[in-house]
Amino acid sequence: MDIKKERILLSSYEKAKGHRKRLKERFLKNGPETFTDEDLLELLLMLNIPYKDTRKLARSLLSHYKTLDNVLDAPIEELSKFKGLKEKSALPLKVIKEVARRYLKGKALKTEYLRSPEEVYHYLKYEMQNLSRETLKAIFLSSKSKILDIEKIFEGTINESICYPREIFAKAFERKASSIILVHNHPSGDPTPSKEDIKFTKNLILAGYLLQCKILDHIIIGKDGYYSMVEKGILENLEKEILLNLK
Repeated sequence: MDIKKERILLSSYEKAKGHRKRLKERFLKNGPETFTDEDLLELLLMLNIPYKDTRKLARSLLSHYKTLDNVLDAPIEELSKFKGLKEKSALPLKVIKEVARRYLKGKALKTEYLRSPEEVYHYLKYEMQNLSRETLKAIFLSSKSKILDIEKIFEGTINESICYPREIFAKAFERKASSIILVHNHPSGDPTPSKEDIKFTKNLILAGYLLQCKILDHIIIGKDGYYSMVEKGILENLEKEILLNLK
């Protein structure tokens, strides 16, 4: 390598080193709240990509995927195709996503009680709003509404022929749960329940009534929000309809 090129590379390295140092100091001094998504992604990429300009890479990823959560949800095979981002370099992105998922689940399990459907949404939106397949989760609660467990029940279109109510209640009895909150996502992004969603919920309400394990809500998570069957009055109407038919 000639002296001129060596000086240019050395100058670029020193410049990048100084920028990285200032970015870390700003994070520690001012806090993460002051960072944009691009800042955070750049800092995250720094952890496993030495001596390179991760600002351009962060900008390129956000330009392609539009949002930070979409970047973190992208398959590692897809991410590693970006120039300057090999599989090993993309690893921190997948690690941070899993850490965040476990952190939010851990916080939810420590919660004494759930105050609202919105609180459930905030606990689970991060891991559910960008899933490519419908996924049903059940939150099992004690008689005092303490969260006992949060478990994925199945993946696929929701209907009683795929996910039998007895499987859900068997898991509830294993945990000595008194009630259940159902949560699933709509990959389309629209959280409005389908006829199948409502029929499935009605069957579970009936089963819960007979087995003395109440369905408290069925929440559907979309791209930018959620739909609560309790808040919309659907659950109450289904319960009345069931009780009327049982008389």
